[in-house]
Amino acid sequence: MKVSDILRVKGGTLYTVAPDHALTQAVETMSQLDIGSLAVMEHGELVGMLTFREVIQHIAKNGGQIGNYSVRKVMDDHPMSCTPETELEQVRPMMLERHTRYMPVMDNRMLMGVISFYDVAKAVVEAQSFENKMLKAYIRDWPSEESAAQQPSGA
Repeated sequence: MKVSDILRVKGGTLYTVAPDHALTQAVETMSQLDIGSLAVMEHGELVGMLTFREVIQHIAKNGGQIGNYSVRKVMDDHPMSCTPETELEQVRPMMLERHTRYMPVMDNRMLMGVISFYDVAKAVVEAQSFENKMLKAYIRDWPSEESAAQQPSGA
């Protein structure tokens, strides 16, 4: 399964913010939309990711306050990314290794979407569930030894 399969199911909605946007407004947007990340775009290009992890780390460093900061001061300016053709077997260890919950999907310099660890886990569970059903159907239709022995040879 490829990342493009997740994007196809997930749909084309993409939430973005400008790097000079006020952090407080970005956090309000994330809260209102119940999302964990915003792709940070400048001049049509991805320049970073703002996730709840960066926000929480910022608040912890700032005495529990958001303060008057821009998104640029808090965002991850070197987010790990993948392509639509990346296989999920490659994405899972990448996300686990860096504790990344949100990953931009890039086609050259074009942002195609953002996948979450939840999206990846859901896709894996659905694929395993489908495989499980197919295996059970195959086993259920397996001929018994008696019926296999009763079939004429050469059939």
